[in-house]
Amino acid sequence: MRLNDLKPARGSRHAGKRVGRGGAAGQGKTAGRGTKGQHARAGGYHKVGFEGGQMPLQRRLPKIGFVSRRAAASAEVRVHELARFDGQTVDLAALKAAGIVSKRAERAKVIASGTLDKAVKVTGVKVTPGARTIIEAAGGSVE
Repeated sequence: MRLNDLKPARGSRHAGKRVGRGGAAGQGKTAGRGTKGQHARAGGYHKVGFEGGQMPLQRRLPKIGFVSRRAAASAEVRVHELARFDGQTVDLAALKAAGIVSKRAERAKVIASGTLDKAVKVTGVKVTPGARTIIEAAGGSVE
């Protein structure tokens, strides 16, 4: 068998209609294109979504939503949540183990929310300036 011997299965392909060959054929004169207008012309086309000048559906509907993929991998930690780690070193692994941040979190940031009365050492985690002052006032440190 060679490539030039390949043919579609018998009956799987229908012969196309021969249009524009006289009124007796049923598809004569306008060849099934109707009368006049862009669709009747050779080369007539319109853009995808074009609705004849009417405002297209994709422009009538409001634009909604944005889901940040980066936000799913980021986590916020409040200062008062660090009180669980009494005198310990706090890093991303410790926060995950304590269940404060998600297991999927790739980065975390400590924000100034609440108070802290225990000294903790924060490493490898971003800290806001306000949170830094609260941690250091409690006798802790930030690296």
